[in-house]
Parts: sequence; structure tokens; C-alpha cells
Amino acid sequence: MRAFLVRLPSGMRYWTVLDENLAVVDEADSFLRHVRFGRDGSELTTRSYAGGIALFLRWCAHTDRHWHDGVAALGLFVTWLRHAGVAEVGTGGRVLAGPGVEPVRGARRINGVLTAVRGFVAHAVTSGQAPGELMPLIYELADERDLPAHARGEENRMAWRLRARHRLHEPESTVDRAGDAEIVALFRACRSARDRLIVLLLARAGLRRGELTGLRRSDVHVLTDSRVLGCEIPRAHLHVVRRDNPNGAWAKSRRQRVVPLDFLVVRAVDGYAFERLSVRRTSESDFLLVNLFREPIGAPMRPDAINEVITACSKRAGIDHVTPHRLRHAFGSNLADAGSGLDEIAILMGHASVSSSQVYLHPDPARLREAVDRVGGPRDLSGVDR
Repeated sequence: MRAFLVRLPSGMRYWTVLDENLAVVDEADSFLRHVRFGRDGSELTTRSYAGGIALFLRWCAHTDRHWHDGVAALGLFVTWLRHAGVAEVGTGGRVLAGPGVEPVRGARRINGVLTAVRGFVAHAVTSGQAPGELMPLIYELADERDLPAHARGEENRMAWRLRARHRLHEPESTVDRAGDAEIVALFRACRSARDRLIVLLLARAGLRRGELTGLRRSDVHVLTDSRVLGCEIPRAHLHVVRRDNPNGAWAKSRRQRVVPLDFLVVRAVDGYAFERLSVRRTSESDFLLVNLFREPIGAPMRPDAINEVITACSKRAGIDHVTPHRLRHAFGSNLADAGSGLDEIAILMGHASVSSSQVYLHPDPARLREAVDRVGGPRDLSGVDR
């Protein structure tokens, strides 16, 4: 079993699952097409789901289970995910590795696989491809009494919800953000105005790779008054819009958002505009970021090319492990450090839920020390000098 990229004649793409004979697994394909086209999900979402479903179906095949029976044994599947590689799966339902063996997957990765499997099973049941008896095996019926008071209904009526039966605890971790010194070093290591703009749009506008490479020139407004462009939003800003793009770029959020731009980004936009004018065959593309130094010249940059730019700049700057997402995390963390509210961070970052933004509200130890030092001591309060 393996995930496989499908390119449709329309140009749209999604990921599906193939079996050992390279035939499409119908139930998985039906679910993944529903995610991509029925729910307007992204290609990257189907890739993640397809990978998780392929793992589950591969485990079922190697343990001599039909996948319906595998749903009833998800606990064993979780054990395998955590402790065993593909080669360690035995036959007859036996898993040869288990607790006591060094984990090969973390809780976050396992929970992501389980989310894909639950979606796959639920869709198969609701579409008539699997028996309804599978639903109670992946979900249990729960009431609202275990929710915080502010999350319950206002009418004091008992409400019910589905709760996943299988889920690992994910230890709380700090945001893996790029430091300000790393951002400056990365900026100085850039060899073109385009690359400097890429760094700033990641670190000072918080864009994702797909949002960045999906920008059109008409989405970026650097005038003080943009009403001549048909936009009522004042000052410099850009619009993040979800579109189907030929370069595979995709804005994760369905809702369009506006991100204000500071003077550093505006200057970088101007510098890039002049650089782009000096390269032939770039005038016809409406995409903001295009190939300037390699063929095809003028073609829109792909999301993977952003990683290549950041990796190359990191090597020249002599710093390790800087990624586009760490630069995005730096933007969110700087917003929180500057006192921005949770709602402001959520909107600027393009989060569908404010819960996704809460991770940025955990201050670093230095800020915690400063908070304690700001509290006056007994001598300060009493006015005694000694």
C-alpha cells in the first residue's frame, strides 16, 4: 500500500492509495476525492491523509486482517505505529515489537494517522461501503459534562458529541520559531531582491509557503490609498486568496484575509520590482514570485522552491534548521510578544480557530523573569531604602 499523486485532465491534483498490485483502493479513493473536491480540501491534506490510510491498510494486510477487522483492533495498530517499523509486522495478527522498544513515531504523528483513519472509516460507513457497526469502534458518545463551563451550552440542556476512542496525549511543547538573529543572518545571506522579499514575507507577514507562491501581483497593494485599485483598505497590505494555481500553490484557509505590510516589506517589494524588470520573459506572469535565475524563466515558483531558497540562504549564513514554517512561527511569536490579542493573531495568521493561536501566548523564560522583576518588593512598597 502506498500513497500516489493523481493529476486530472482539468489540472487539479489529489492523492490516493494504491494496493500491492498498483490498483486504486476504492474506499480510500472515494474518501480522498471527497476531501479534495467535496470539502474543498488542499492537495497537501489529501497527501497527509493518503499516507496515514496507506499505513493502516498496509498493517491490516501484513497482519492478515480485512480492514473492517483492523478497525476493531486499532489499539494494536497504535502500538505498531509507536514501536514498530513496517518490516517488524508479523503474521496472524502478531506485532513483534511493542512497549519497551524505542518509539519510532511521536504522539503527534500517530494522532495525525488516526485522524485520517477515522475520516476514512466514517466516510466508508456513511457512503454504504462499510457496515455501520464500525462507527462505535472509532467514536464513543460523550456528553458535555467533561467540557469546561465556558464551552458548554447556555440553556443547561444535556448535549451529546462524538469523542474519538483512540488518541495519544501530546506533550505541550514550545513554538519552534526562528530567532531574530537568525532572520537577520538569513536576510543578509540572500543574493537577490526576490529572496530577500521571500524571507520578509515569511517572517514579517507570516505567510505559508502555499500562500506565498500563490500571490498575484494584484494581491499586493503598497500604496497609501488603494482606492484607485478598487480596494478600500488603507495603507500597504496584501490579500491572501485561495485559488487553484498551476504551480501547486494553495492557501490553506478558505476565507480571504488581509495582512498589513510594514515599511521593510514595502521596500523589499520595490527592490524586487526593479530586479524583475531587468529579467526578460517575466512580464507576462501575474504571479508575484517567478523564476528569475533558472528555467523556465518567468514561471511561477513552486512551494518546494521556497524551501530551497531558505535552505541555501541558511547554509551561506552558517545556521541550521531554519525552515519557512519556523519563520512563520517567528511572526506569530513576535505578535504575541508585542501584546497582540488572541483574535488578532488568529486573523493575521489565517487560523480557522483561535485555539491554533494559543501556542504563541506562552512567553519565553526571559519574559517570565522580567515579569517577576517588575513586581515591587516590600521595601519598595514601604519606602524604606535599606
